[in-house]
Amino acid sequence: MGLLLKEGIDINLIKSASLAFSLIGFLIILINIFPIFKNKLSNYTLQLAGLIGNTSFLGIPIAIALLPSTTINFTIGFDLGTTLFAWIFGPFFLQRKSQNKNIPKIEGLIKALINSPASRGIIGVFFAYLFHLDEILGNYLWIPARIVIALAIIIVGTRLGIITNQKGKIFDLNEEIKFSILLKMFILPFIVYLICKFLNFDFYQSSAVILQAGTPTAISTILMAEAYGVKQQIASKILFTTTLISLISIPLLKILIDVFN
Repeated sequence: MGLLLKEGIDINLIKSASLAFSLIGFLIILINIFPIFKNKLSNYTLQLAGLIGNTSFLGIPIAIALLPSTTINFTIGFDLGTTLFAWIFGPFFLQRKSQNKNIPKIEGLIKALINSPASRGIIGVFFAYLFHLDEILGNYLWIPARIVIALAIIIVGTRLGIITNQKGKIFDLNEEIKFSILLKMFILPFIVYLICKFLNFDFYQSSAVILQAGTPTAISTILMAEAYGVKQQIASKILFTTTLISLISIPLLKILIDVFN
């Protein structure tokens, strides 16, 4: 909410949010329609881990560090689109006891939408604009927003520390997990790169969304897996491995963007 109020909601934010939300949805449908993909990513934990990135805790700080402030709305927009999709559909995909796991109920979707962290931020911004408090709140919330972004790195480190207590099992990766990691760290950023070329995004716009697509698996995937008791070990392994890989892949991705974009 603080970031949105400070930078404002514009067409760039809406474009990148729509891109993230629709792309993840399209790829989820694609994976589950075609057996060749479904065999590689047989459950929703693998699919969400391969498509939902850590755009909040790592993506935004990385973008602030590497890109000009004018691209922050593209970064925030991609984060909003990803977060909305994760918290709207993730709980439905991962529930074990559901009458129909493929077609979530409308009232359930509405409830999940309202409870989404991204939705609450948007609702807060809406009321701030409605009562003409956007400038005042934007200035007051900007400082805590930056502090939260900085402290978010600690959350990632703490979570990884907990995961490493699983001892040697963390690097026991089967083919499905390896494919999910490949999708998250390399295939998804390449797909986003192609879309940016098709949509004629400029250099900085493309850089913002490609870097967001290249972030490691989101912590929300393991939180949801634990909440519903579904494939927690898989989510932990993918989160840990993609975060380690990102130490090399994100700088490499930035270099490739500078060369080819």
